[in-house]
Amino acid sequence: MIPRPPVTGLLLAGGQGARMDRADKGLLMLGDRTIADHVAGRLRSQVDTMIVSANRHQDAYRAFGPVYADDARWGTYAGPLAGLAAGLTACATPWVAATPCDAPYIPLDMVDRLLAAAVATDRPGAFAVADGRRQAACMVVRRDLLAALVAFLDAGDRKVGIWQNAIGMIAVPFDEPEAAKAFANINTPDDLTAARTAV
Repeated sequence: MIPRPPVTGLLLAGGQGARMDRADKGLLMLGDRTIADHVAGRLRSQVDTMIVSANRHQDAYRAFGPVYADDARWGTYAGPLAGLAAGLTACATPWVAATPCDAPYIPLDMVDRLLAAAVATDRPGAFAVADGRRQAACMVVRRDLLAALVAFLDAGDRKVGIWQNAIGMIAVPFDEPEAAKAFANINTPDDLTAARTAV
């Protein structure tokens, strides 16, 4: 059995909450905790260390680990790949496991499964697929992909899936019946209401 390489958990909290009236989604309450606290608790148990990508409310996010903002040359709120670039720049491990701050139910074995698939197939990364849908922001990536990612962003591209396909990431299916809920994002006020009702 191949030993699992060290991995840094990256909480992606750099968005502008466009569908949530510009609210910082990670800091909204779900039960008696913030959404980001739910996510970080599940991610922290799967990684060796934690960092955060955030472009506002950085003091609040420091509760989960060191915080890094996007590179300003790509503009304000440049998307998940800019946050990933910040994480790859800052991390000290060979792998980064990223997840968005608005997915409070990520599987507790997500990182191990993604990392195992990437290592076994000698791929530079892996992303989750659940209920037939690509969960592009839930991924593991080798740190040495930073230069390729920076070049992609410098060219003006922002689409996560396009970059993942270009570098040869592997899709990892999560086919369990509860997988669709596990990767559900809280993107809108209605999503938040539904999640609060279910708590």
